[in-house]
Amino acid sequence: MNLNTPLYNLNPLNRFSDKAESYTKYRPNYPDVVIDKILENLSSQNQLVAADIGAGTGISARQLASRGVNVIAIEPNQAMREAAEKHKNIEWKQGTAENTNLPEKSVDLITSFQAFHWFKPEPTLLEFQRILKPRGRLAIAFQDLNRDDEFTSIYSQLVSKTANNRPPTDFSSKIQPLKASDYFKYIDCYKFPCQQQLDLSRLIGLVQSISFISSEETVQKQLVDDFKKLYQHFCDRDGFVYLIYRINLHLARL
Repeated sequence: MNLNTPLYNLNPLNRFSDKAESYTKYRPNYPDVVIDKILENLSSQNQLVAADIGAGTGISARQLASRGVNVIAIEPNQAMREAAEKHKNIEWKQGTAENTNLPEKSVDLITSFQAFHWFKPEPTLLEFQRILKPRGRLAIAFQDLNRDDEFTSIYSQLVSKTANNRPPTDFSSKIQPLKASDYFKYIDCYKFPCQQQLDLSRLIGLVQSISFISSEETVQKQLVDDFKKLYQHFCDRDGFVYLIYRINLHLARL
């Protein structure tokens, strides 16, 4: 596959346009303990204003909003915004990490779930510094596959094969600009294990939601065949397989 063809969309602003429905249905929520840690020791949650950057279809935004946080969900992709389930505590806005269109010092908390690697680090951190209130908090979460688990390891290999042997993203390297930033004090990285229970349809739907998987017909047919075999080999007596994740949550403050 030629990675320069339209089948492999490298533009982060529109590459999810044909994935929005699958993303909404099949991407997992984050464990409650992750949200707990993000909000730990912050002021009364119903008084907090958070900007969720690269909000996608609102998975993390809804989890914050369900705690009473007032969330401004920033997402550049129209299809993703339109696919999002509405919530009374969420205001959706078009914008990017580098240009959120939010006022200066207007938010208490900035979050980015599984999106920071799409951003240009220097202008993004400058923008985050601009919109965050003094001593405001920045939380960046990455959901990594735990390849120590056999099923998860083979799943990861098949995803790479389906994406023309694209190597897994090295999320740890993506956080280095934050650690070296003059604008933020890096606090720590907190690790949380979790798993996603999947039947066959949800397993295939999850893979189809991955941005770098081509929607081309022959690729999709092979995808279904490969992941059916994987499922049949590993499913338990109740008809489920389990993806094992490790959430890496990076916290920093102004």
